[in-house]
Amino acid sequence: MITTYVIGLREGLEAALIVSIVAAFLRRQGQREALRYMWIGVALAVVLCTAVGVALQLFDEQLPDNQQEQLETVVAVLAVAMVTFMIVWMRRNAAGLRGEIERSAAAALATGSLVGLVAMAFFAVLREGFETAVFLLAAFQESGNELTAGLGATLGILSAVVIGAGLYRGGSRINLARFFRVTGVFLVLIAAGLLATAVHTAHEGGWLDSFQGQALDLGWLVVPGTVTSSLLTGMLGLQPQPTIGEVAAYLIYAVPMLLFVLWPARRAAAPPQRLVKSSTTVS
Repeated sequence: MITTYVIGLREGLEAALIVSIVAAFLRRQGQREALRYMWIGVALAVVLCTAVGVALQLFDEQLPDNQQEQLETVVAVLAVAMVTFMIVWMRRNAAGLRGEIERSAAAALATGSLVGLVAMAFFAVLREGFETAVFLLAAFQESGNELTAGLGATLGILSAVVIGAGLYRGGSRINLARFFRVTGVFLVLIAAGLLATAVHTAHEGGWLDSFQGQALDLGWLVVPGTVTSSLLTGMLGLQPQPTIGEVAAYLIYAVPMLLFVLWPARRAAAPPQRLVKSSTTVS
């Protein structure tokens, strides 16, 4: 539940953030008509992403066991690739995101392009929605309880909507760079767990036969059926007896990505001050 909550919150907030900035900008400009069309674009994107997620799940259920493992491997790797790109992009652009979005909206208004404004909201939600659908599908496949996983995802998305509404109304102020850094740490650990799971399902699907020796015995920590096991397996992807391949995949991904997320942001150098020469008058 915690895993899917973090995914829903983080991915949902990125879409809600972009939509709330565009909506607040249009409200300040008095563009009520453009605002209505923007919400239509958002609704269409949500419907399309939901349909894609449901279709992927139904397709997975129709496959034989061997091919299910193969599809789950592909979905997990795709989810890791998507979340990695998103973490890197947000790390580099979170600070100036608001100004960039407002400039794009202003440019669309200047040319009288309502289509451009609708497209901004539509593709922002569509992109994040596709990422969310793939990432959540991989998390659902790994979760042992689809009900709690679904509840966590729903609560995460609802939390993102509430924060987005607060940003739109001007009543919520959050440090975006700090927020995305903290949630980025959780997503790195979740993605590392998914990558380790992909190694496992690739073996089950007949794609990988190497590095299958047991690396560790975590049975004393990850005890099946306990709350601790649910948290460690759901959040960190830890298994009671991980293989060499699973441990290697986890560490190779998690270590450099955590360093990237937690490394202090480089501050722009202050412009050099000019020395002012004082002139003296000789009488």
